[in-house]
Amino acid sequence: MAKTNPEENGLKPEKTAKAKDTSSCSDCPDRSCYRNDHKYPSFCLTLANKKGADETRELYSSDSPEAKLLKAAGEIEAEFYGRMTRVEETVTLARKMGFRKIGIASCLALMNESTILAECLRSADLEPRAVICKIGSIDKGELGVPDGMKLLPGHKEASCNPVLQARALNDWGSDLNVVMGLCVGHDCLFSQSSQAPVTTLVVKDRVLGHNPAAAFYLSQTFYSRILDFMRYPKSRLAKK
Repeated sequence: MAKTNPEENGLKPEKTAKAKDTSSCSDCPDRSCYRNDHKYPSFCLTLANKKGADETRELYSSDSPEAKLLKAAGEIEAEFYGRMTRVEETVTLARKMGFRKIGIASCLALMNESTILAECLRSADLEPRAVICKIGSIDKGELGVPDGMKLLPGHKEASCNPVLQARALNDWGSDLNVVMGLCVGHDCLFSQSSQAPVTTLVVKDRVLGHNPAAAFYLSQTFYSRILDFMRYPKSRLAKK
């Protein structure tokens, strides 16, 4: 990471009682970068990434796809702040960007919701195509998964196939892909393999009704265990 002089360009580090051995925004008490008031802690990443800020400023000022996407997202925030649901924002983003073909990478468990999303997209004169996570129908046993590691041992059980989901939408030529509840890790593989920009509409959380942020809100009470890895639930399949 390139080092910069904190005094350059009016960026002044805020004096702290004790120097922090960190470079993480999660340790900053002020978030002064939002209002750009130049009160930055000594470990601030804005100070350490002056070159990167200049490079991205140039990128966003160009006619690049990144600049167009950033501008469209900013306009939606300004025009509809607190008035549009995430579903409506997603549809509006697609229309602002001139995206026509919208891929839906859906978990099997959220196909009903994906069907409704497809209706929403069609109402905006967009063309949706949903691809279920079980595409290819490759049994987990063929991939070396022990029968005991299936949700229903003794039965055929297809593995999720996020790479093929992405490739199917790539072949179709999607302009934007929407993730609907892919598992942790599977969403990584899908995004990595997608040629089109990816936005997440639903994040899977089987315990909290697909609202993973609830764990943070309850971290001082019912879900205090998230603050202590040793208290996480143990594997139901671990040898006793």
